[in-house]
Amino acid sequence: MVTTVYLIRHCEAQGNTNGTFQGHTDCDVSGNGRVQLDLLSIRCRNLPLDAIYSSPLKRAYCTAEAVGRYHKLEIQTDPRLEEINGGDCEGTRWDDFSKNFPQQNQEWYQAPWKFAAPHGETMRQVYDRTWQAMEDIVDKNQGKTIAVVSHGCAIRNLLCHAMGKKLEQINDVDWCDNTAVSILKFSYPKALPKIVLLNDASHLTPEVSVFAHQGWWKKEN
Repeated sequence: MVTTVYLIRHCEAQGNTNGTFQGHTDCDVSGNGRVQLDLLSIRCRNLPLDAIYSSPLKRAYCTAEAVGRYHKLEIQTDPRLEEINGGDCEGTRWDDFSKNFPQQNQEWYQAPWKFAAPHGETMRQVYDRTWQAMEDIVDKNQGKTIAVVSHGCAIRNLLCHAMGKKLEQINDVDWCDNTAVSILKFSYPKALPKIVLLNDASHLTPEVSVFAHQGWWKKEN
């Protein structure tokens, strides 16, 4: 019995546009993000979805709505799918991150497995909670096809675990563009899945792709 999971990153939000650490900050969707959602909804139109799960944060929930635009499915929220809680780092511009949080900045880029946000979460907590959410969701939907909408850092942790990698190997996992899709096939709820599609954003045009206009991820990916 195979459970198919479409793992999808949220669309561009105002935090992406403004270049800030969003984390748990509930930023609204950007104008460009709305265009991304239209393209994503067309991609998902004919998917045989049985259920849709989402982080409750607005940018993810709006993305889940687009995924289900042509499906009569209730969106089920799970806070364990939320982005990393950035604590004191929330709202900091990435341009100021190294100045305001030099230790966290070094860890975020060079040793993310060590990252710990002041008054927020550690990367280890995100790695553990997101995978527990995935296991529970798959366990409840055995043999079905489902969509799971989450966030960039959270998805990177999920894929790291799905690949059978330790958290210390997370830099081996690429970041994904906004609304990028990965497909995971679980044969058993507690077993690692087969990844049949990874971080695919082919539904986006170059004009609306965030990664097409940014370069920070090229160094890391």
